[in-house]
Amino acid sequence: MEHMLFVLDMIGTAAFALSGAMTAIKKKMDILGVMILGMVTAVGGGMMRDIILGKVPPQAFREPFYAVTALLTSMVIFAFIYFRVKGYQGISGQRFGMVLMLADTLGLGVFTVVGVKAAFDSHMEMNYFLPVFLGTITGVGGGLLRDMMAGVPPYIFVKHIYACASVVGALGCVWSYRSFGQIPAVVLSSALVIAIRFLAAYYHWNLPHMKQDVSL
Repeated sequence: MEHMLFVLDMIGTAAFALSGAMTAIKKKMDILGVMILGMVTAVGGGMMRDIILGKVPPQAFREPFYAVTALLTSMVIFAFIYFRVKGYQGISGQRFGMVLMLADTLGLGVFTVVGVKAAFDSHMEMNYFLPVFLGTITGVGGGLLRDMMAGVPPYIFVKHIYACASVVGALGCVWSYRSFGQIPAVVLSSALVIAIRFLAAYYHWNLPHMKQDVSL
């Protein structure tokens, strides 16, 4: 089980690093900016989770393997795009949106269950609220920091069903963790988050929002 969780952690780290790097490249940042934004996206949510749990310094500093993985992933993405087009000129909006959605969806599904597991490992699963909150903040925290640093509206507030998918997945993870055990909870809940995100993107599901200026 520990090997499985490590693999999932690596998948989530690489996926979020990819989304952070792509956002930085879209904003025409240099390679340092790309690497920093990729790393922040990958480990930011976990750092928030660890601080809430009182685990300081956060795991990203105690076990830098994850941060290094994010940095290397971001560097590879930058090099691939830069040399592939012989001097980066831009990414089409449709292609950028697709890559960002796929990477964010995969990272969201993995890190949501990782956050819930952290609550159980810390024996702080006394109610639903804390593990669900930790799962959600682990899943969306890095993307929120990414968008704030990139100067764009946070993805979690404007694009399809995002944070809500994490909340539903975290709720399902807590319930299945108590009912069936760790492995079914991890697999089923990750799949649930990913399925909700793909369905929301395909059917253009969105939460209600204002479509025009409102005078108050």
